[in-house]
Parts: sequence; structure tokens; C-alpha cells
Amino acid sequence: MALRWAMAVTSPYSSHSHTAGAVAVVPKFSSWNTLHQSLRNFACPLYSTNRLLLPRNTLNSTARIASFRCFASALTPELKNTLDKVVTSNKVVLFMKGTKDFPQCGFSNTVVQILNSLNVPFETINILENEMLRQGLKEYSNWPTFPQIYIEGEFFGGCDITVEAYKNGQLQELLEKAMCS
Repeated sequence: MALRWAMAVTSPYSSHSHTAGAVAVVPKFSSWNTLHQSLRNFACPLYSTNRLLLPRNTLNSTARIASFRCFASALTPELKNTLDKVVTSNKVVLFMKGTKDFPQCGFSNTVVQILNSLNVPFETINILENEMLRQGLKEYSNWPTFPQIYIEGEFFGGCDITVEAYKNGQLQELLEKAMCS
């Protein structure tokens, strides 16, 4: 089972947008110089600690609390089987934030509007209702963002790809073929 870990130490001096507020000096007995360097491909024990308070002398003066999370792969065999059934039993499935009647994200809303304009029947799954689904789906599709659209059991793409395919006519062609089969 794949294990991943992430650690963040609050600091107002972070210049990395994806780790905003998360740079710290690791204790001297460590071989890593910065937290950012230590976030690469590590496994950790199966137990997890949500908050780890480190002694002040092990961190620089701006760092206060370290968050430490360890979790196994979210894509369990059961979730994979369920996702396989969902995407193959519907011609068009949209995994999104919110529902088709109440999208909770501008990107999700954009894809819903495109599908509605094409008069295509589609199912939606609200990924905000289940964190394991949300994380597992990222692994299932190998796509990190939402919404995610599946057409005839195959991952098609996210919002940008859907918009581009809609503009150049490829989406309409693909959906017409899917509805006829």
C-alpha cells in the first residue's frame, strides 16, 4: 500500500505558491536543509499525528507548529470497482464540486453549462460530499483537478480540455457518437 506524507510549518516568509506559509529549517540532526526539499517520496508509519509540536530550539524563530499527515492511497480496490461501474453505466458522467442544479465552483459551472447547451443527458457526482472519493478519483483518473468528465467510460478531461473541445467542435462529435451507441 502506497504511503505519502506531508508536513507544513507556518512561516510568513514562504515564496512558494503551492506551499504558501510552509517553509522551515528542519532540526540539525536531520540531513535535509529545508522542508520543501524533504517533501519528496517518503513513506511513514501507518499511524498519523494531525498536529506535531516541535521544541522551539529545533525550528527557526518564525516557525511555530508543524502539521504532519500520513495517509494510505485513497483509491481502494472497492472504490476503484465502484468508479468503474459508475463511469461505464452512464454515457456521460461529470465529477464536480456541487450538483448540476447548484455548481459550487466556476469551472464545474462552465462544464455544466456546456453540457446543457448541447442537450446531453449526464450524471453528476458531488465530490465535496466524500473526501475519500475526491482523493481516490484523482488517482483513478491521474488528473489532479475537478471537474472531471467521463464519456463512455473513458476519462475525457477537465474544464480547460472540455472548453477547448467545445470551441473546436470535437466535443459535439464525441457526444453525438456516444449518444448513438
